[in-house]
Amino acid sequence: MVLEADLHVHTVASGHAYSTVIEIAREARKKGLKIVGITDHGPAMKGAPTPIYFNNLWVVHPQVEGVEILRGVEANILADGALDLEEKYLRRLDLVLAGFHSECIEPGSVEENTRNMIKAMENPYVDMICHPGNPSFQIDPERVVKAAKRLGKILEINNNSYRVRKGSYENCLEIARWVAREGVMIAINSDSHFAYDVGESDWALSIVKEAGVPEDLILTARAERVKEYLKERGRRLGEHTAAVV
Repeated sequence: MVLEADLHVHTVASGHAYSTVIEIAREARKKGLKIVGITDHGPAMKGAPTPIYFNNLWVVHPQVEGVEILRGVEANILADGALDLEEKYLRRLDLVLAGFHSECIEPGSVEENTRNMIKAMENPYVDMICHPGNPSFQIDPERVVKAAKRLGKILEINNNSYRVRKGSYENCLEIARWVAREGVMIAINSDSHFAYDVGESDWALSIVKEAGVPEDLILTARAERVKEYLKERGRRLGEHTAAVV
């Protein structure tokens, strides 16, 4: 399967990534990607940009090097499912990911992690939960997948997890199996922190293949599928929405 979109990519603005938007777009074009989500870390992450960065993302052109650019954030899930970026910024973005990071919140019990993740999904501006298979934040896969189905949200199978989140395989496989069972949409993303890794997805693709997830449940398989989903959620893709005054 050849994917047309990668919705989880970091630039130098994240503080621990090493490529610019233009470098990422050039590499994405070479690999045949049609859409890239620029989703730098939310401000609670050490070294991440401040809210003013997300406030000004509207200046980034919606097409760079022939690739559609979604201006987004990888927000950090905090206590009680709160996010580290205010609503006034979230509502102006094309794409909002949310995930756990141990630099921003201490891992809890399975019950606490599951409750916080579902609470974050209930935020109307959250489109996708990233790396829900993170072994540092164990969850109840059945409850999370069923909540995603109820709320119409996307769950991610994160290709970078095999390198940076040791022990993710079994968790991601279990999530993917529940996804296939419940008919829930997922996204396969690179979580790239360097331009050459954009669009890389072999590990994540092997997970969904083993779990029996059909192509029509993979959001990032088709660019039009991504745009249709976000437009249904009220995102005004491609508009240079004015910054918060």
